[in-house]
Amino acid sequence: MFVDRVVVSFIAGNGGNGCVSFRREKFIPRGGPDGGDGGRGGHIILFSQSGCESLIDLKYRKLVKADHGVNGKGKKQTGRNGQDVRLPVPAGTVIKTFPDEKTLFDFDRQGLEFLAAKGGRGGRGNTHFKSSINQAPRRFERGEKGEHLKAVLELKLIAFAGLIGLPNAGKSTLISKISGARPKIADYPFTTLTPNLGVVYFQERSLVVADIPGIIAGAHQGAGMGLEFLRHIERTQVLLYLIDGSPGAEIEPIPTLDILRAELGHYQPQLLKRRALVVANKIDLLGSTRRPLDELRRYCRQHRLGYLEISALKEQNLERLKKELFKFHGHA
Repeated sequence: MFVDRVVVSFIAGNGGNGCVSFRREKFIPRGGPDGGDGGRGGHIILFSQSGCESLIDLKYRKLVKADHGVNGKGKKQTGRNGQDVRLPVPAGTVIKTFPDEKTLFDFDRQGLEFLAAKGGRGGRGNTHFKSSINQAPRRFERGEKGEHLKAVLELKLIAFAGLIGLPNAGKSTLISKISGARPKIADYPFTTLTPNLGVVYFQERSLVVADIPGIIAGAHQGAGMGLEFLRHIERTQVLLYLIDGSPGAEIEPIPTLDILRAELGHYQPQLLKRRALVVANKIDLLGSTRRPLDELRRYCRQHRLGYLEISALKEQNLERLKKELFKFHGHA
């Protein structure tokens, strides 16, 4: 199961209390203070790690708690620190406050760490409070409370190119043909219920393409599954608009492109400034009917958008598509 958004409460461990204790030795008032310090409470640390691809491990953990520090003991013995909790997350995970969703940390690559909740400091024992006027202090400190954080963890896939299209445009077929990805493929809307990542190879080079589930008109307002997956487009450097160019398409090519670009613009206007390539699919079904695609080609030229025609199913022009993708990649 692919999980890309969870809400979790993190509670770090409390620090242990300091100890009040006295040595029992002759000629020393009350034996002298020897109370040890309390141990530190356990931290909760998130870290980005390869091999972790989803937030599913946190989906059913609404609460993550670290151990408390142990109280200090006599003979100046410091209590044991609470054990830290270390949780792996995928690269691309963003940590936000709940419920206002202000960004706290962005795991934009592997190998990063974030201290989600800091363990409380251990309290000092009475050894620390001895003075010339107080040789037998009974004062000690209680351990500090550990930090609490309720956070939204949101995964935004890290891919070079994002494949965008209306349902049944052929995105799943295309990514299965140009990469090793094996998504579910069928002839009904919303076949793709989770984003798919595929690694595309060309002339000993590679890049990652994300197949973003079908966007429809109104996606930025939550229609279809738009809000669930529009966030995954944010990190991509290149957008591939996949258009159903077959005569049987419900919406003609230019209106289709307008819908896709309008939804991206409503969601995040900066997305419309990304480098883009318009890819007309299913040209194997064209026959002699080329007018809609000729109009789309002219439209793309007027709006300075790259344009290419392919058939993912019949694998027509796919090498040319890879070549165009890697042209973008060379100028990343």
